[in-house]
Amino acid sequence: MVSAVVHNSPVGPLTLVSDGECLVGLHFEGWHPPSNALHNSDAVLVATARQLDSYFAGQLRTFDLPLAPVGTPFQRRVWSALRDIPFGETRSYGQLAKTIGQPSAMRAVGAANGRNPIAIIVPCHRVIGADGSLTGFGGGVERKKFLLSLEHGNEWRLTA
Repeated sequence: MVSAVVHNSPVGPLTLVSDGECLVGLHFEGWHPPSNALHNSDAVLVATARQLDSYFAGQLRTFDLPLAPVGTPFQRRVWSALRDIPFGETRSYGQLAKTIGQPSAMRAVGAANGRNPIAIIVPCHRVIGADGSLTGFGGGVERKKFLLSLEHGNEWRLTA
C-alpha cells in the first residue's frame, strides 16, 4: 500500500511517498500523491523525515534509506550514478554520461536526471552545466541554489 506524508523543510513542503518498504518518491511542492495513497507516516517516511531534518541542519551528508525509484533501466543507471556523487561535489551532464559508460548520451542523461522521482536523496541537484552554470531543476533554480549552497558553504564549483 502506498503511503504519503507532507514534510516541511527549508525548501518548502516535500511530499514523501513510500510503498511500505522503500521510499519511492520525494517531490517538491505542487506534486500530489496517487489518489489511493494513505496519508500516514510509515516507518520509511518517519526515517526519511528524520534524515532530511539532519541533512538540512548540516548534520547528515549521506542518506541511508531503502529506495525503490520506478523508471527504465537507463534511468535507474543514471539515478544510481547520481547517488555516487559525493556531498559537496558536482558533476556535469557529460561527466555523468561518461560515468555510466555512454559519453555521447548527455541529453538522455539530462532527461533521466529530470525524471528523478526521489529528489534531494538521489541528488540530481548536484548536476550542473559543463561551464558551471545552474541548469534546469524540477524544484526550480532557487531550490537548486539553496541545496548547493548548503552542501558547498555558499561557494560551489564544478568538481571532477
